Amino acid sequence: MLELTGRARTHVVAVETSGALHRNAVAPFLALCRAARAAGFELRAISSFRDFDRQLIIWNAKYNGERALLDDAGRPLEPLGLAPQERIEAILRWSALPGASRHHWGTDLDLIDVRAIPPDYSVQLIPAEFLPGGPFAAAFDWLQAHAARFGFFRPFRGELSGVGAEPWHFSFAPEAMNARRDLSPGVLREALETAPLAGKETVLAQLPQLHARYVAAIDWP
Repeated sequence: MLELTGRARTHVVAVETSGALHRNAVAPFLALCRAARAAGFELRAISSFRDFDRQLIIWNAKYNGERALLDDAGRPLEPLGLAPQERIEAILRWSALPGASRHHWGTDLDLIDVRAIPPDYSVQLIPAEFLPGGPFAAAFDWLQAHAARFGFFRPFRGELSGVGAEPWHFSFAPEAMNARRDLSPGVLREALETAPLAGKETVLAQLPQLHARYVAAIDWP
């Protein structure tokens, strides 16, 4: 369960320029990259495996107003002006609970086309970058058409999951589906009970509901 909740990394291996991935996802990912390269794209994962402690830093910074928190339209929110439950829901639209991130599994990646980055441009990972007119629109269209051949799908398309639509987020289904099944509310609770999690009392009180909406519910392959 330590691997499942990001508290161990014995299931992942380093991948050049793309962080670390589950050992069984490496070959399919590299095959996907080769096919994309032949089509004129240079895929790179700007986020792949992320451990529990890193996810905890992100969560606490958003909860405490030290890192940007956005609404569904990408507008900044003032976290400290929200009730704890509202703050938690706002964070979960774009960032997972520590222990519940799919990035813990080494199966999920945030993908961009590095050839398409304009000079002096800072990648933001916002939907507009992947829509028509955005720098990554062409690569996204190619991935939509071809990623499934290599075992990858988009778990957050804005249809069933409580997580907002993330066109950059792709998941290696053969391993991710097993991990999703195994990450029960009880497993997640065990990972969180001793962690210095901001808003922990409210999170634990609502954990079954939060798990159902933001962990178990995905947009299926």
